[in-house]
Amino acid sequence: MRTFVLLLTASVAFLAYAESDHLSPSSPEGLRKGGTLGQTLPAPPIAGDPRELKREVRNYPEQPPVIPHAIRDYQVDKNFNRCLDCHSREAAVEAGAPMVSVTHFMDRHFQVRAEVTPGRYFCTQCHVPQTDAQPLVESDFKAVDEVIRASNRGDR
Repeated sequence: MRTFVLLLTASVAFLAYAESDHLSPSSPEGLRKGGTLGQTLPAPPIAGDPRELKREVRNYPEQPPVIPHAIRDYQVDKNFNRCLDCHSREAAVEAGAPMVSVTHFMDRHFQVRAEVTPGRYFCTQCHVPQTDAQPLVESDFKAVDEVIRASNRGDR
């Protein structure tokens, strides 16, 4: 019983210390700046509507294209894929949307199937909505064309 009381007292003391400002100055910042682990701050505003932006150029071969329209509240699950309402073979022409790539009809053995294969069915595992959001971390990424030009010039 004495051990239980000692542990309970220590726990209460630690919680009181943790809730004080003692931990705030030394707590690391995450990707959302300006707060600490114990603080709750409002989320930043959602980035701009992708339809207001120009089409993105792909940075390397086989890069999945970004989605140039909003997809909030789209249903994409094992029962239904809203993307295929416009991007399926049957609907693409009438919708004026690009058809799903032929690679999406290939199974893991590269056999072409009549329907989008399960490995390519969940669009947002590779495709993301285009937006004007600022990067969360710095990056020195260079498109493949830049890398090739620099290599041909002898830059490193």
